[in-house]
Amino acid sequence: RWLYGKQICLFYAFCGVLFGICSLSTLTLLSTVCCLKIRFPAYACAWTYAAIFACSPLAHWGEYGVEPYGTACCIDWHFTNVNTVAMSYTVVLFVSCFILPCGVIVISYSLILVTVKESRKAVEQH
Repeated sequence: RWLYGKQICLFYAFCGVLFGICSLSTLTLLSTVCCLKIRFPAYACAWTYAAIFACSPLAHWGEYGVEPYGTACCIDWHFTNVNTVAMSYTVVLFVSCFILPCGVIVISYSLILVTVKESRKAVEQH
């Protein structure tokens, strides 16, 4: 069971969401920057993006709580079954912090591969 009380649970869950989303956002930004650097000679704020979603449950859009086994704290996924505001947070979190970043990463690296192949063909022709 969770031994450290509600406030530590909130802090633990907040940190888990903040660092998890920031990690994925950083990978997304790195893939985007890498793509832009290769595709175009020009090219940005992962912490702000992650902080928005990590702070949202603290502002009662979503909820933090003890996980089912009671050994850690994270987003209270069961709360989304009874609260439509919490459900909206979960849906926006899923789309904005998983689907969108993964899509950007796939597109970025696909464009990098296309550019590398085009460059290779250009080099072979010369």
